[in-house]
Formats: sequence, C-alpha cells, structure tokens
Amino acid sequence: MKLLFPTLVMLTSMSGSLSLPSQAQAVTEIGGQKVITLSRTASSTSKPEFTSVTLAPGRGMEVLQITANFPGKGNKTLTTEWQGHSLTLPANNIGHEPGAERHAMHGLILKAKTENVTVEKVPGGQEVSGIIHGGNFDGHWFSKTDVVITVRLTADAVDATIVARNTGSEPEPMAIAWHPYFNLPSGDRTQARLRIPAATVAEVDNYDNVFPTGKVVPVKGTKFDMSDSGGTPLASTFFDDNWSHLNWENKAVTVQVIDPAAHYGVKIEGLSPEIKAIQVYAPPAKSFVAIEHQYNFGDPFGKVWGTTDTGMVTLKPGQATTWHVRLKVFVP
Repeated sequence: MKLLFPTLVMLTSMSGSLSLPSQAQAVTEIGGQKVITLSRTASSTSKPEFTSVTLAPGRGMEVLQITANFPGKGNKTLTTEWQGHSLTLPANNIGHEPGAERHAMHGLILKAKTENVTVEKVPGGQEVSGIIHGGNFDGHWFSKTDVVITVRLTADAVDATIVARNTGSEPEPMAIAWHPYFNLPSGDRTQARLRIPAATVAEVDNYDNVFPTGKVVPVKGTKFDMSDSGGTPLASTFFDDNWSHLNWENKAVTVQVIDPAAHYGVKIEGLSPEIKAIQVYAPPAKSFVAIEHQYNFGDPFGKVWGTTDTGMVTLKPGQATTWHVRLKVFVP
C-alpha cells in the first residue's frame, strides 16, 4: 500500500493576503546522477525568452522541464497589510471560471534550500531534520524566519514537526500546516470513509474561488457532519472545505481516513494546541483525500472575517511556535 505524504507546509492560503508555505525539496538525483539545470535571467521587456532547461543525465539526458518568460504574463502580485505593514506577494493561483480572483497560494519558500540535514537513529527507527533560513523571503517579508523541520519514522507512527522562529527584529504573523495527499488503496473512493471531529465549517463563495464568506456554520444535519466514530462515506461528494471548533480527545484532534475495501485506515493526529482548523480537499474523480491540520482559517487576513480570531499566531522577535502531527495506520 502507498501513503502519499508529500509536503510539509507553513500555510496561509488566501486572497489578497499572506501565503507562507514550505514544500519538500525537489528531486535532485535520478539514476545515480545529479539533475542539472541550465538557467539565465530574462533581459527583454518586449519579447519572450527561454530561462531554464532541466535535464537528467542519469536517464539518457532526458529533458525534465523547459521554462520561458513571456513579458506581461505571470509575475502578478497582490498586496495585503498586517499591523501597518504592507506585503507584496506572488498572485500565483486563480480559479477557472470567468471573474475568478487571483490569490497567493503555496508561495514563498517552495524553492527554499534545507540546510544542515541530518539523519539519526532513534529507538525503533530513524529521524531526519533540517533547517530553512527563510530570511525575509526575497524582500516579500518584513521580519526574518528560520524553519526547522523534523520527520521521525518508527513502527507505530510517523511524526512530523515544524518549528518556526522569528529571527528578525519585527513581530510577524505565523500559521503552520502541511498538504499531504492520503491514498485510497482500493481505488474505490465511493466507499471510503472520513471522520472529522468538528462542529463547524467555513462557508465559501464557490468551489472555484473557494474564498470564505466570513460565516462559520454548524455541520450538524449537513453533508459536512463527519463526526461519526466510524466515519462518513465520501461517496461522490466534492470537498474543499475548512472545519473548525475541533473536538480534542486524549490531547489530540484526530482525523481518520478509512478504506474498508482495502482493510486500511490511517489516523492523522494533530498534537499542537494552536491547530484550530482542518482543511480537506477530496475531488470525486481521484482516489485520494488531502487532510491539512492547520493553525488558521482560509484567507485569515480577509476583511470578511472582521474581528474573528482566524487562528494566526503572532511571533515577537526571538519567539517560536511548534506544529506537530502524528500518523498511525490501522486495520478498520
């Protein structure tokens, strides 16, 4: 069986607001040889230019990717404010429908280099850790941040921990999450079940923009009520939603993905008290479900929220916050 576990993310996905994600490093070696990228900076403001070619010498010099710059396309930005500070961020995502609004998503450290990577033995398994010196994220940020990521593997669990520390001289907002896709081994999404221990869900404008309206509504009696101990069938229902008012049991908020046909189940335990929301993405045509334990509601700086506490943490210089999630597998 395969568990898709791709990304540890510092995440605040929003419109006209801040996005600070972190993604696992891209593949750097194929077939025992390092991937090579030829790159150059575009200089023309009027004509398109090639900017990079990425190749795999270990696979017959296969071309993996070619990029080009088209003046006037891409590199769109948006600006938001936090406590009097202006932030300009890449507007890198947009819906497909006419009139869809651009927003910043999965943004500032996708290409960050993880340094001081170490692998150590621990009782019953191994652990890897590394640090990302985010700095001011190429001028997009007004303070400086270091991010330490640790993943531990044992027979009973996979633990993922992210510690974000403000190493700058200004206070900064922070939200931490991840973006893992959990495979449904049977491939039969209709009978797979999901348990989310939550009392409310954030209303969104539609499933193209997926912008919150500022309303948090009860799940009881709706398709969003998935609190049954045995889970609720996914059936053919589309989800891209944010649950809140979470039920903590044994100091954890535990989401379960259950695939009865495959005799497979996984528990995703959020262990940090700062976790205030669960984002779920589950398209009916796919045999996976994304489960994201996160500090914050979607678009946490959006004006629609008014004075609502959207889960952001403020880090003063020198302060840190820790996000911790644990995976456990079981036979349902």
